[in-house]
Amino acid sequence: MAKARKAGDRELAAAISALRKPTVAVWAAGLLARRRPKEAQSLVQLGEALRTAHRTLDAGQLRRLSHDQHVVIQRLARTARALAVEAGQAVSEPVLHEVEQILHAVLADPGVAAQWMAGRLVKAPDAALGFTGLEPAPGAAPPRRAARPAAPAKEQVRPPDPDAGGRVVQVRRERARAARAEAAEAEAEAERLEAARAAAQEAADRAGTDAAAAEEEVRVAGERLETVRAAGADAAARLKEAGRAAAKARARAETAARKAGKLTGPEG
Repeated sequence: MAKARKAGDRELAAAISALRKPTVAVWAAGLLARRRPKEAQSLVQLGEALRTAHRTLDAGQLRRLSHDQHVVIQRLARTARALAVEAGQAVSEPVLHEVEQILHAVLADPGVAAQWMAGRLVKAPDAALGFTGLEPAPGAAPPRRAARPAAPAKEQVRPPDPDAGGRVVQVRRERARAARAEAAEAEAEAERLEAARAAAQEAADRAGTDAAAAEEEVRVAGERLETVRAAGADAAARLKEAGRAAAKARARAETAARKAGKLTGPEG
């Protein structure tokens, strides 16, 4: 916008100003797509593979890819947070969770993935609830499972995942480890700052002591200066008085000498 204004293009500047500003989570997710294009492309390809597995009802592939998606999304979300911090923007845990939700939507919706890769994602997409809208490919065989009563069509969005509970536990463990690591880093930073504060306080105390000592030295020197000045003034007064006394003594001596000369001279 600043460049458009500088170039004198008011219409372009106004159009840029009217654009909706993304949230921190959307901005961080977009930063990931711009700064790590290969990793972003791998996420999009994982989404394509997951959709293919849903269409073909490949249970083994679904289990493997579903596990991969949680690992990849958490890793990419942490990468997005690191990139944001490098750019000067802190990312809290709630915002990090929003970034993960955006990446889930990128996996589930090819339209969202295209916007994300092109840098045109300006708002967080709706939360992804599986891979909706996908029908099994013609001739695809369903996974071999024990027969169960048919569920309503709206509930047959995706096959049940027997590993879901284990993945939830794994995700929770990974988040707990990340939280502990973050807490340890915060505690170490707090200790470092406390040590720096203590060192600064010690330096300030030393400076205060030195300043007080210097002020005392100045005060004593001032007193000495006043004493020396007073002594100098007294000596000058005594010198002046001694000069006057010496002059009077010389005058008396000269008078006495004249009288003595008259008394010892020849008689007339």
